Amino acid sequence: MEPPKEEVNFGRSIIVPSVQELAKEPISKIPSRYLRHDPDRPIASNDTLLPSVPVIDVERLVFGDSVDSELGRLHSACKEWGFFQVINHGVSATLLEDFKREIIDFFNLPMEAKKKLWQQPDNQEGFGQLFVVSEEQKLDWSDMFYITTLPTSLRIQLFENLPPKLRETLESYSLEVKKLAITILCQMTKALKVDIEEIEEIFSDGVQSMRMNYYPPCPEPDLAIGFTPHSDADALTILFQLNEVEGLQIRKDGNWVPVTPLPNAFVVNIGDIMEVLSNGVYRSIEHRAMVNSTKERLSIATFYSSSLDSELGPARSLIGPDNPARFRRVPIDKYFKEFFARKLNGKAYLDFMKIEVAEDGSCGINLPT
Repeated sequence: MEPPKEEVNFGRSIIVPSVQELAKEPISKIPSRYLRHDPDRPIASNDTLLPSVPVIDVERLVFGDSVDSELGRLHSACKEWGFFQVINHGVSATLLEDFKREIIDFFNLPMEAKKKLWQQPDNQEGFGQLFVVSEEQKLDWSDMFYITTLPTSLRIQLFENLPPKLRETLESYSLEVKKLAITILCQMTKALKVDIEEIEEIFSDGVQSMRMNYYPPCPEPDLAIGFTPHSDADALTILFQLNEVEGLQIRKDGNWVPVTPLPNAFVVNIGDIMEVLSNGVYRSIEHRAMVNSTKERLSIATFYSSSLDSELGPARSLIGPDNPARFRRVPIDKYFKEFFARKLNGKAYLDFMKIEVAEDGSCGINLPT
């Protein structure tokens, strides 16, 4: 039975103009609403000796004689970085090339065609920007297309309105990336020593959504930002970058570290749900997207989360007298609605979820203001 509509509409965002269309104009200065100044736009480190994110081989993680050592590498990456790249992930290069071609064509559609797929006032899915909650808010130098892909019962009419070839390829890609997400989550479960049945119940029919990003060239890249610093609200994000233009940066030990995607690899990061579920062992990491003065950048982020009827909280198999819960429990649909109703601000969204654990074992909950 299909859930009521109000359960699948997680929020809305104020409709804003297309940055891609704005960037086509011969402008040398960006409009004031896109100008960022400290602390909105912290300066990136230019240190060429900064470390790079770990690389995990999924084949070695699942099969063969190197399972234990690769699992240790995954566990370390999740604790110390919150980001890693995966290779030998099982998603075919042919599918990736087909999907890449369809997304490039999609963002190159005429504006009249895009308007039919634009966000509506009461729903955030479609072309536009997310997390715009006021007319005075600073905007990102990017356009995005956001859509819920799985389970199929949560799709709105927008999915059926996509160009047929894109819809077909998106269908295949969403299923392949779900399999990859489940594989990685199961391996994380092993590393955390969490009850596998508990995790399967939470994620077997998880919510999957995608954000397709287009970052056009910017005449003043040092005064703008492509995507505001934030952590992801999901359990796991799998990023596929369509071209070789750098832009993704993660906050690591006080520095902004650039991530250079490997060919045919995915960049994976821990989301807030996994930080809560692991009771803080794994941590979601702030990241942002920068822009370029001459080159466009395109990427697709797939967000995999808990089942819609589940409850978010630390895994019960992890909690005990020596490891008290550090986060409160909330229904997952309430969690998502509160997330999308806010302006992005680093990891601030997790603050109200935290339980302060004192040395004597007493607890207090940080309620939202």
